[in-house]
Amino acid sequence: MPVEEIATLAARVLERVSTVVVGMEESLELALAAILAGGHVLFEDVPGLGKTLAARSLASALGLDFRRLQCTPDLLPADITGSFVYSPATTEFSFRPGPVFTGLFLADEINRTSPKTQSALLEAMAEGQVTVEGTSFKLPSPFHVIATSNPIEYEGTYALPEAQLDRFMLRLAVGYPSREGETRVLLGRVERRHEVASVEPVIAPGVLAAMQAGIESVYVEPDIARYCVDIAAATRRESVVEVGSSPRGSQGLMLVGRSLAVLDGRDFVTPDDVKRVAVPVLAHRLSLTTQAWADGTNTADVVARVLTQVPGPPTVAQRTAAGR
Repeated sequence: MPVEEIATLAARVLERVSTVVVGMEESLELALAAILAGGHVLFEDVPGLGKTLAARSLASALGLDFRRLQCTPDLLPADITGSFVYSPATTEFSFRPGPVFTGLFLADEINRTSPKTQSALLEAMAEGQVTVEGTSFKLPSPFHVIATSNPIEYEGTYALPEAQLDRFMLRLAVGYPSREGETRVLLGRVERRHEVASVEPVIAPGVLAAMQAGIESVYVEPDIARYCVDIAAATRRESVVEVGSSPRGSQGLMLVGRSLAVLDGRDFVTPDDVKRVAVPVLAHRLSLTTQAWADGTNTADVVARVLTQVPGPPTVAQRTAAGR
């Protein structure tokens, strides 16, 4: 699919979603960019800001099947992946798929379930399949996970393991809406005359896969790729960082950067695309030292500091476009 067509469809998707999701324009654009790049998204913020509505609305606008699972401490891995069930009629065991077999899977309050259950998503997010009792089952394609996490409650919650966090291409914070935005939420509720807000599909099922294939044609200059690697590598040398970004981080910079370029109507990536996504792509992949954590150091600030220290590539957009 041509870049121009992808940009047009993406703009229509964001416009349709913004009719019911207010004050999340930046987060929605980044979340859509991650989905176009084939990734998964973690929304980490306080309850009541519309994270679940945003996930459901994106799924509807993109023509994806949507399933939501409320995570609780007693949730088992089989509640996500599915399990083999005995049928008295056939005297055989047959596989009953779990809610993860969908186009967009929402794990609501993922930090309320145990690490064992969280790990049930690792294979699904990395390989697009689940393995139950030694048998592997392919998930639908495209398949994406959007998870929400509450960062202010600690009782009855479990920290997401580093391996789980690394599977998320982006971590986004929504933040409170402005006064005008919150007023629009209230007036929208009055106008609907019912609680549930729905979004009509913008694209037909299967079109998202074509859009994602079109993203693969976006040009990435070698200098841009090296810039992504340099930023990720710089996080590993920070004195306050115990474990820096993995190679998935540098890859995420490049992949989401390509999507943002397309959303901007370009078929090439610029350093500004990389800088724009650096914090949401890298911050959740860093583990701080005990002293830095005690001092209140923020991983987002570490990434922002790294961006000021790593020199940008000696290229400009015009030369990137012409030098292909």
